[in-house]
Amino acid sequence: MMKRGKWKTAVTLLFVLVVLASLGLNGYLFLKAKQYYVELNGTRLDPLGLSVYPSAEIEAESEGITAVFFGDSRAAQWPNPEGLDGYRFFNRGIGSQTSVQVTARFQAHVAPLQPDIIILQMCINDLKTIPLFPQNESAIIQNCLANIDQVLAEAEQLGAKVILTTVFPVGEVPLERKIVWSPAIGEAVKTVNEQIYAKASDTVFIFDAYELLVADRGLLNRDFAFDELHLNDAGYEQLNQQLIQFLRILP
Repeated sequence: MMKRGKWKTAVTLLFVLVVLASLGLNGYLFLKAKQYYVELNGTRLDPLGLSVYPSAEIEAESEGITAVFFGDSRAAQWPNPEGLDGYRFFNRGIGSQTSVQVTARFQAHVAPLQPDIIILQMCINDLKTIPLFPQNESAIIQNCLANIDQVLAEAEQLGAKVILTTVFPVGEVPLERKIVWSPAIGEAVKTVNEQIYAKASDTVFIFDAYELLVADRGLLNRDFAFDELHLNDAGYEQLNQQLIQFLRILP
């Protein structure tokens, strides 16, 4: 009878644990679904994110060199480098944006600042869709490159120099994201970066962020990773150490 009682207790405990785990998983999935739903409808209301940086906040006139970080969340999270006299930094990055969204808001968010230098990081939000649309892989890559070209052309019209960064590597993918992930994303990043090097000119300077951040197997160095797509403080410190040197020798 004692053994039977212990067995019933163990079964009851196991049942409770399963229920709690199920509730926890469903709660997590609900919050994720709500987050995606809110982001989707927010994007439908403001497809380009123009409201993120209202014109009232723009201050164009200032002494010194005006530099603007521009692009997606990787640009949005990039902190200003310290120890550079004579520079004035703005950030015009917006999370989750594809290259077409970034490009389409250049005139609203960047041009009014009259930048001397634009630091450009974009394309990962296009490339991460390749597992969902594998038949469009080539078109997705070419669209990224065409949008980079458009930003470079508009920057040239402003008389601004561009520090064109290579696309950051991607990191280890968590279990819940593996179903919508593929090694093709990392390969596409390499393909775009190869083409980025060909865009160097008298006014476009290539900053190889990829090589500064990558570890073995072509993945984002874990020491620099916040998650599979984004950097932690150490990652941006690694970039800024090199960016400071880059800016000091920029012609």
